[in-house]
Amino acid sequence: MSLTYAIVSVLVSAPSSGYDLAKRFNPSVEGSVGFFWSASFQQIYRELNRLEEKEWLQAEAVQQENRPDKRIYAVTALGKQQLCQWIAEPEEMAPIKDDLIVKLYAGHLVSSKMLVAKLETHRQQHQQRLAIYQEIQSQYFHNPQALSETLKFQYMTLLRGIHYETGWLAWCGEIMPLLN
Repeated sequence: MSLTYAIVSVLVSAPSSGYDLAKRFNPSVEGSVGFFWSASFQQIYRELNRLEEKEWLQAEAVQQENRPDKRIYAVTALGKQQLCQWIAEPEEMAPIKDDLIVKLYAGHLVSSKMLVAKLETHRQQHQQRLAIYQEIQSQYFHNPQALSETLKFQYMTLLRGIHYETGWLAWCGEIMPLLN
């Protein structure tokens, strides 16, 4: 997937400034796309300019007191059409690129104690991420059948994150005894 479609996907539901959009690509912001796609401020601003040139986005200048004007980006009909075409395209299964998995593959070269320590660190991180996802679920998605169409699709992505984290933790629990 490219940053282009990640940006248009976010803006189609809520026009925003480049700064606010960039915050939504930060995984520490609750409910952000940053949990499954990341980008720097520079990448986002560069892409916003490109998408505006392609007429997938239009920007409206908003004056602010004691601050520079900001631009609010919204998806155009052409941008929405391009996003819909992209959604309809087939996608390939994403490859796993995980440093930890490669290290475990060659783990016989180092002490089990070192690998256990690494896994414990990762386990804590995955437990924290799962807790964040579960908090978002209980706060915003306690009744999935009553959600709007847009929120149902956002809930589906949250469920994917929950299942990923619970699966990772189950795998970790299964392999830890092999290292002792």
